[in-house]
Amino acid sequence: MDARMPEEFFDELEPLLPPERGIGAKGGRPQIDHRTVMKVIWFVLCTGCRWQDVPQEIGCSGRTAHRRLRSWAERGVWDQLHMKLLAWLRKVGKLDTSVAIIDSVLVRAFGGGEDTGPSPVDRAKPGTKHTLMVDRHGVPLAIKTVGANVSDQTQLIPLVIDFPQVGGKPGRPKKLPDAAYADRGYDNDSTRALLSWLGIEPFIAKGPVHGSGLGKVRWVVERTIGWVKGLRRMRIRYDRLKEIQSAWNTLAAAVICFSIGHHDCIS
Repeated sequence: MDARMPEEFFDELEPLLPPERGIGAKGGRPQIDHRTVMKVIWFVLCTGCRWQDVPQEIGCSGRTAHRRLRSWAERGVWDQLHMKLLAWLRKVGKLDTSVAIIDSVLVRAFGGGEDTGPSPVDRAKPGTKHTLMVDRHGVPLAIKTVGANVSDQTQLIPLVIDFPQVGGKPGRPKKLPDAAYADRGYDNDSTRALLSWLGIEPFIAKGPVHGSGLGKVRWVVERTIGWVKGLRRMRIRYDRLKEIQSAWNTLAAAVICFSIGHHDCIS
């Protein structure tokens, strides 16, 4: 992913941002404009640069970009942007809300923080787990973060319950998918029963034997995980606060939605 923010992305974001503040009655320095700050946020997301290492020549400090990322998250800007792009993808026929496909990825969490835990695959070092829900085409519907030691089986139902009700076409948006796919890490009869009760047909691989055949559908979530890791800030976690990580998650999902709609290559 290019570290330079496309102008078209900011055009989608700008109507959702609060009004820019000018110089106050008592004078002082004007607030750095939203476009410049968003360029820095995009740079950090794509390069994985730490806030304190942001080059000053980009336009503002990492501290300023961090404050704006958090402020916009509190206003719901990233959630609104993600839903706006999902609706756009549905309108142009690139989103299928009938299917939800779930998988997760573990990443290092330097310094620990909220929603982290000892990683079962990295000598119990602090880690975090991103669980993704995508549609049939790999469009990210949601990304949730928990500690690395949290069982996958506890994450599927909360994620499905948060299934986004996406507009973009005439008619009432679907409240839940018709089917949910997951690998054997989510193998649990109670989960299957609850999904069925919700009206969702469960396709969850069973037992230790490989070759369930679900990979013909599930491969798209693995591709999307690769796209998420292509946004280097999502590869390693530096932010200790869960609200900041949640903001990164939603922004990453929005960036991937934007890239899918514009046929960009994500790597």
